[in-house]
Amino acid sequence: MESIVVPAKTDYLDQVTEFVDERLETRDCPASTQMQVELAVEEIFVNIASYAYDSADGEAEVRCEVLEEPLRVVIRFLDHGKPYDPLARAEADTSKEGLLSRVGGLGIHLVKKTMDDVQYAYEDGKNILTIQKRL
Repeated sequence: MESIVVPAKTDYLDQVTEFVDERLETRDCPASTQMQVELAVEEIFVNIASYAYDSADGEAEVRCEVLEEPLRVVIRFLDHGKPYDPLARAEADTSKEGLLSRVGGLGIHLVKKTMDDVQYAYEDGKNILTIQKRL
């Protein structure tokens, strides 16, 4: 599994997205699937950059691997920020009223709905969020 380590700052989102895109392009990933993966990567990385370290500096590691049978991409996001399981949040209310009144939570809802598998673990002082998508 290849990885990239960058400061957990939104200024580095393009580097992270390019890193993942390069792996997807080696497998002729369909454009619609690549767009879904990019949106999920953006959502997760921006959340790490915005919330994991409060105002302190920290790093995020992104690991990416394309696996066979079934052909899929596995992406892991690791940070040493405060423990936070985004999957433990209540499901987002996507009704019209819920969308108008809700602050936050829609991004992880999007990730859960578009990826085939999303898992969270806190191990050895690290948040580890893993997403998988069939290609």
